[in-house]
Amino acid sequence: MREALKAGTRPLQRLLVLRTDRQFHDLVQLAKAQGVPVHIEPPQAFDRLAPGGHHQGVIALIAAKSYDTTEQILDRAKTRCEPAFLVLLDGVEDPHNLGAVLRTAEAAGVHGVFIPERRAVGLTSVVAKVSAGALDHIAVGRVGNLIRLIQDLKKVGLWVYGVDPQAAKLHTDIDMTGPIALVFGGEGEGLRPGVLGECDDRIRIPMQGRVQSLNVSAAAAVTLFEAVRQRWNRVTTSSKPTGS
Repeated sequence: MREALKAGTRPLQRLLVLRTDRQFHDLVQLAKAQGVPVHIEPPQAFDRLAPGGHHQGVIALIAAKSYDTTEQILDRAKTRCEPAFLVLLDGVEDPHNLGAVLRTAEAAGVHGVFIPERRAVGLTSVVAKVSAGALDHIAVGRVGNLIRLIQDLKKVGLWVYGVDPQAAKLHTDIDMTGPIALVFGGEGEGLRPGVLGECDDRIRIPMQGRVQSLNVSAAAAVTLFEAVRQRWNRVTTSSKPTGS
């Protein structure tokens, strides 16, 4: 495991340790230097993840693929000569939801999806399976601070919209044809106030029934394909010949 951390060739999702005393100090410091989140877990968690007790007090979870940097994801949009189209997920913990969002995002032509390092599921084998192959074709970035990412994206010209059931504007009220990032909250609590407050604006999906919110993967599908509709209309309109 120490060699894997030193080489940096295997996408480690997180490092689990029983404690951070001298026995694991070097390993923990090496993981932190590589940007790998370290979690202290009870013995029961290790017994569940490694039946038979073959763990020596430390387990590394390997991601299903390597993560991309913010620069690499923005370059994908430039390479395609398209305005940036990004998805940010704030605390999605269910691998089935993340896999479904990735599948929808890839189908919608999203240039990249960002997930936080902590309090969120990473690129597990379950996520890869639920994505139905989409994970192989879409870029995923992992960041330590979602608020800082939003600030950085705004500095390079993106408009950032938080999808919030309490918003005044509908998702159809805004122009999604330019460089945008759509931010979706996780299960239960939705977007954190700090993340929501950093967004340029808030939008919501109109609800007609008694249920006032959608599952994150369903909300992503509705919102992303509104962006697809707008962008498609812009392209087809601009390509029509002008009248004489």
